[in-house]
Amino acid sequence: MNGVPLLGHASLDDIFAWRPEGPVRVRDFLADVQALAARLPAGGHLLNLCQDRYRFVVGFAAGLTGGKISLQPASQSPETLRQIQSDCPDVVCLRDGDFDCLDLPCLDFPALTEADPAAVDAIPEIPADRVAACLFTSGSTGRPMPHFKHWGKLVKNGRAGANRLGLIARRHHVVGTVPAQHSYGFESTVLIALHGNAPFWSGKPFYPQDIVAALAAVPEPRLLVTTPFHLSALLASGLELPAIAVLLSATAPLSLQLAAEAESRCDAPLLEIYGSTESGQTASRRTTEGPTWWLLDDVCFEQEDDLTIASGGHVEGRVPLSDIIELIDAQHFLLHGRHADVVNIAGKRTSLAYLNHQITAIPGVADGAFFLPDEEGLDGITRLCAFVVAPGLSQRQLLDALRQRVEPIFLPRPLVFVDALPRNSTGKLPRGELQALYAQKLAHGQR
Repeated sequence: MNGVPLLGHASLDDIFAWRPEGPVRVRDFLADVQALAARLPAGGHLLNLCQDRYRFVVGFAAGLTGGKISLQPASQSPETLRQIQSDCPDVVCLRDGDFDCLDLPCLDFPALTEADPAAVDAIPEIPADRVAACLFTSGSTGRPMPHFKHWGKLVKNGRAGANRLGLIARRHHVVGTVPAQHSYGFESTVLIALHGNAPFWSGKPFYPQDIVAALAAVPEPRLLVTTPFHLSALLASGLELPAIAVLLSATAPLSLQLAAEAESRCDAPLLEIYGSTESGQTASRRTTEGPTWWLLDDVCFEQEDDLTIASGGHVEGRVPLSDIIELIDAQHFLLHGRHADVVNIAGKRTSLAYLNHQITAIPGVADGAFFLPDEEGLDGITRLCAFVVAPGLSQRQLLDALRQRVEPIFLPRPLVFVDALPRNSTGKLPRGELQALYAQKLAHGQR
């Protein structure tokens, strides 16, 4: 059983992360990991809900060294938590805020005053074939679908991303606006910190002024890991930006206009990452140089009928992708959009089938369907609409029930009550019919 180091650092005195009180060196981090690992209860699963990125990584590493699988669902709704508890009855939640864990066993992130950096003398090794994390996508039946990630593959993932960004040759300091729990944030802030020579800022800035403050808190050169939504708001704010060496974007297609504006304002290249929870990151491109994507090291794409299959490198097995892809050669491809069922809004990913299952499962709903309108702006936030047949429910009652089942960003705006949905003879809802219904209701001002 081959072991792979927890960290790729050459020295225990290398800087691993940045916190408001200053830099955290590798030996400090490992001391915190040891101290937290000693406090974790027995069991094989850890639901890491820490919002502070440094605490998340300490929790991940503490669980990993103790043989626990890090559970990282795309949604943290009460329904998702109940399903995880049902599937993993030994789970414990690690949190650093007032998040409601329902009745799950919960551990508030401790102060770790007993951590002793002087006692750390080596970087621990982890079996390459150990299941380190389980990331979830939303299944069409409403039950989160698990995707297990082995430690050796995760290390390859982090190294592949870091190599593409040039981080191995030159250390960059990372500020991320995306959650550490989700695939993109996990890969591009956590894994590149562990094995990509990239110290990170501990916070998760959201608003433009917070992003600017986070950038100013770490030294140059800086890597900003963000999304089109956050990037658009940051540029629109007009705030003066600290120097940024590289911009990285993912979770949604980036317009050429926004990419060009970002590169001009920051005087830095902007790269996009393509991937999925199932496959991990698989390719990148510099948006201003053209539409062609370039596969990461050792990753392969092949086509089977209308599906594209990812494999090789850090990809776990053979993974069918949800997007429409045109292969150019063994290393390059074009992306022609997503299959209709996939929904990706501001870094959150789900499916229309999953959302439809959730709304029709609410007592009192006779029929219902979500609809994703065409975006009105190149970089605007797409707002989902839902049509529902629920004569005994008010809009407030329905939204309150739906809020228990889906992430807030997927709540429909507008939510439209109708007498019946325009289903065809086979019971399907053609997009054209929903588009016409959407236009009709908006024309009458219904919200």
